[in-house]
Amino acid sequence: MMRRRTLLAATGGALLGSALATGTAHADATIAVNPGTSYGTWEGWGTSLAWWANVFGNRNDFADLFFTTNSVTYNGTTLPGLGLNIARYNLGACSWNSVNGESMVESPNIPAFKQIEGFWQDWNNEDPTSSAWDWTADATQRAMLQKATARGATTELFANSPMWWMCSNHNPSGAAGGGNNLQTWNYRQHASHLAATALYAKSNWGVNFATVDPFNEPASSWWTATGTQEGCHMDPAVQAAVLPYMRSELDKRGLSSVRISASDETNYDTARSTWSSFNSSTKALVSQVNVHGYQGSGGRRDLLYTDVVTTSGKKLWNSETGDGDGTGLTLASNLCYDFRWLHPTAWCYWQVMDPTTGWALIAYDANTLQPTTVQTKYYVMAQFSRHIRPGMRILDTGVSYAAAAYDASARRLVIVAVNTSTSAQTLTFDLSRFTTVSGGSGGLVPRWNTVTTGGDQYRSYSNTFLSGKSVAVPFAAQSVQTLQIDGVVI
Repeated sequence: MMRRRTLLAATGGALLGSALATGTAHADATIAVNPGTSYGTWEGWGTSLAWWANVFGNRNDFADLFFTTNSVTYNGTTLPGLGLNIARYNLGACSWNSVNGESMVESPNIPAFKQIEGFWQDWNNEDPTSSAWDWTADATQRAMLQKATARGATTELFANSPMWWMCSNHNPSGAAGGGNNLQTWNYRQHASHLAATALYAKSNWGVNFATVDPFNEPASSWWTATGTQEGCHMDPAVQAAVLPYMRSELDKRGLSSVRISASDETNYDTARSTWSSFNSSTKALVSQVNVHGYQGSGGRRDLLYTDVVTTSGKKLWNSETGDGDGTGLTLASNLCYDFRWLHPTAWCYWQVMDPTTGWALIAYDANTLQPTTVQTKYYVMAQFSRHIRPGMRILDTGVSYAAAAYDASARRLVIVAVNTSTSAQTLTFDLSRFTTVSGGSGGLVPRWNTVTTGGDQYRSYSNTFLSGKSVAVPFAAQSVQTLQIDGVVI
């Protein structure tokens, strides 16, 4: 989950030397797309539900905006649906009942809309059909979960904190000093709450969670009793102790096909550290490594890919990222770094709606909880998510400012590139390594343009044409463009 006050420090990690060598283009450049190197099949784009869905979960227009590629009217303007197809459901840690005279301890700094109500509210009874469990809780976020599922989204279940009564200080925002806060005698119970929710969702909500992640930035030490959100520090040894329970609790409910993802550490280097601390039996329990992108342009994405995918044979997702740049230029730049070095097969933005304008794709007022403005970042997201679609193969571009994806059945190549420079430039895309490149009628290459400083907002153009097996495209300063090249055969 985003930590606004730590993001700038986190981005201080060193850039890869090779990234500097091939990195952001500041002059005209030629990019050779290499169909001989593939980084897997794209699974999709997503968002965590959590807080924004706790506010707007009953809104069909937002469900359509985020989880379809339809044209959707919002505030009198027609917007392109983002086509997200992954919804991450946040299992809550809060409840306001008393158990044996004890009740939740609330951080004085957590706003109400960030308090997500959990289902297992009384530790005296683990039977999910008993009154100890309240399945009417968290109705609004659940509504958006079901809307996303109805629109075809794959789903993941995750927890920012165990239920408050599983926490040593009964505070689901964290321990006083930021240390381990899950009681040792509740390791299994935390897994049980998640597994019981997965089974109930399958049986009653029409939601089949593909993956379950019991952690959220667990190695981070900023989860404290005075925090602004739910969170719980669990060092890697605690994580390794919880994971076998997660598997057994799923299996005993007949959910052996539900895979475990972990550990949703806050950045690439922390994810490497946690993963390397696990022994082989612990790693065997994890099917998918989730990492958050809060190191920005820093961190050794390449080494994490090697450790997780090349060496361990696991899936790798950037399951959460975000930044405070409402123009979307930072999003585009860091996303291209991910395509170049991390090679995830899915990528999720943290909160598509947020009260802090810079973090939002669509903002809302924290006091009135009313939606407000569409940020330029929304249109930048559309450049990627509407065109690089599930099932496409991710290809190598050799640079960290362009991504390429290929749809074999449609014979379509998609390229998304960003000019982070303050000067205009022309990027030429060399497609000579492909067997056939014909384009549309007359060699037409449709393109879409977003200028992050103002102007075009996902504007389409039909004035660009192939020249043999290459295409040259003018880029305004700090702009993002998507190219669609049809008639392409590898």
